[in-house]
Amino acid sequence: MVKLNKIYTRTGDAGETGLVDGSRIRKDDPLAQAIGDVDETNSAIGVALQSIKDTAVTTMLGRIQNELFDLGADLATPGADFTPGEMTLRVVQSQIDRLESEIDLMNEDLDPLRSFILPGGQGGSAPLHLARAIARRAERSAVEASQRHLLNPLALIYLNRLSDHLFVACRYLARINGGDVLWKPGATRT
Repeated sequence: MVKLNKIYTRTGDAGETGLVDGSRIRKDDPLAQAIGDVDETNSAIGVALQSIKDTAVTTMLGRIQNELFDLGADLATPGADFTPGEMTLRVVQSQIDRLESEIDLMNEDLDPLRSFILPGGQGGSAPLHLARAIARRAERSAVEASQRHLLNPLALIYLNRLSDHLFVACRYLARINGGDVLWKPGATRT
């Protein structure tokens, strides 16, 4: 499906980028921003994976990384038909359902939240919190892009569920590596 022999093409030198159908948009278009934020989310997950030893979590995150490439392709494919095809990648409901099942599974043994959680923790939790925050930005960017471009509604739902998944994965990792880092409201006031 993908064959890249030459990395630079010079086609983006004028500030435009290509979509899957060959059409072009400006690099500052909200859609280009959303696609870039999805890519950044994927990269941040890759960084977090370097610190995570739990094989269940690394397996889940590996699937998510692959799906984020699919999601980027979905966003970059113009049109009103969101049916996946042999050459058309689209986010589908079963991917969202799997994220929800994994969230429920990881959440089973977690204590209810008693406070907001600071983005930190051991065992890969801290860098995964960064990926979660970037995923939230990717969702905001995609919502903004959906005001100008017709986007797959399931892609937007996937991004929303992804940030939930990453949050619960952070808590799951923190539980097995020393616990959540809790916010203490007003703790430093004198």
